[in-house]
Amino acid sequence: MPESTANERPLSAVLIDIADHGEPRISMDELMLRFGGRALGALLFVFGLACMLPLPPGATTIFGLPLLLLAPQLVTGGGAPWLPEKVRSRTMNTADLRKGLLRFIPWLQKVEALSKPRLIVLFSPLGERTIGFVCTVLALVLILPIPLGNILPALAVSALAFSLIQRDGLIALLGYAIAITSGSVLAFAAHFIVRTFVHGWALISGA
Repeated sequence: MPESTANERPLSAVLIDIADHGEPRISMDELMLRFGGRALGALLFVFGLACMLPLPPGATTIFGLPLLLLAPQLVTGGGAPWLPEKVRSRTMNTADLRKGLLRFIPWLQKVEALSKPRLIVLFSPLGERTIGFVCTVLALVLILPIPLGNILPALAVSALAFSLIQRDGLIALLGYAIAITSGSVLAFAAHFIVRTFVHGWALISGA
């Protein structure tokens, strides 16, 4: 598909085409080609969604690593995404990808119907670098094996990535709000765990 055509179509339509991919497996290279000029934001969005799925322990680390490679490229002002050849040639099971995408496409279509370019100042070069920095920090969180710690960071990455695609500053603000909430929840959880450990150690030591 020509890049200009891919850029004009709604992201949900491109994802439907990917879900209907006729081959049993699809490579990262093929995904990048289908997303065209929006590949960087679209890949951040897709891998953010993948990290939100109910996955076995350690799976978010696998999906978080591409985010950790892609997000810093926004910070450096990169255009087309760069990935190592080994990652570009890696393939995914189309059936598994379809199963995950079909969960999100209906609500994505609803959001697309309401979304429009606004608050464009949030997507200035500095704004895009800020989004890249926040997504990089969130990707670092996602590669850590934190039980149930993936949903809010992954949702924030997806929202920020989608705002880049749509140039919708309202969605970007929502993504920032979710990121702040995620940080607050993780900080509270870390404080609770440390406090519980210290209290337990004090009880054991005093016994």
